[in-house]
Amino acid sequence: MPNTAELKRWDEAVAGIIAANDFSARADALINAIGTAVRHEGTCLIAFHGDASPDVLHHTIEPAGAKHYLERYLAGPYLLDPLYQLAIAERKPSLCRFRDAQPDRFRSSEYYRKYCERTHLLDEMDFIARVSESTTAVLVVARRDSLFSKREINRLHLIEATVLATVRAIWEEWAAGTEGADDGMHARLTQSFERFGEGVLTDRERQISQLLLRGHSSKSIARELDIAPGTVMVHKRNLFAKLGISSQYGLFSLLLDSLEAPFSP
Repeated sequence: MPNTAELKRWDEAVAGIIAANDFSARADALINAIGTAVRHEGTCLIAFHGDASPDVLHHTIEPAGAKHYLERYLAGPYLLDPLYQLAIAERKPSLCRFRDAQPDRFRSSEYYRKYCERTHLLDEMDFIARVSESTTAVLVVARRDSLFSKREINRLHLIEATVLATVRAIWEEWAAGTEGADDGMHARLTQSFERFGEGVLTDRERQISQLLLRGHSSKSIARELDIAPGTVMVHKRNLFAKLGISSQYGLFSLLLDSLEAPFSP
């Protein structure tokens, strides 16, 4: 049970959310409020769209880190992010731990090594709010030096309603002052990903390559596609041979090259 001092800090923080006069100030106030409930070391509010590239509405990442982690992420690799997959899914939780949403071999994937591992984040809690028919806003609350404890996670659940309502308000204010998203880049990236290996790989091999890139093991792919793990291994050997690669690093590099190449419909 929060003590009187904690309740006072929370009350003042919520007052700051209510008093904010634009989406940026409201986001700052929200991050301050969350800080009265749990200690964190970085936040990012991202709008994931079903028909456009993500938009970063607010973040507390240092400039150098933002250039590396956000700009590169938005250039295409977000398609491999389990959080993106979760956000655009029809059914999703309103609060989850990022590690619980990951495929079984995600931490061995090249995407994880290139993007997640370099953030040096040890733990991450994500508030997930559907804000329109095609858009879900996710507030990432991160920790670098320790995991969130069970008590801290319970505290985040206790403030969940306030956080989600504020995230929706921030989205509405941001969207009101922003022109409609240009979905051309997202469409190109999505089609490049879906057509990766086209003309070289079979449809099944392309399915397996996409799941490998997203961090699934052979056993997980077998469950997803309802085939035997041994069959997955055969397809994996064949697709590696056809692409002239010997590892998932090579697969990831080829994907990045395809995302950066001009798209031909």
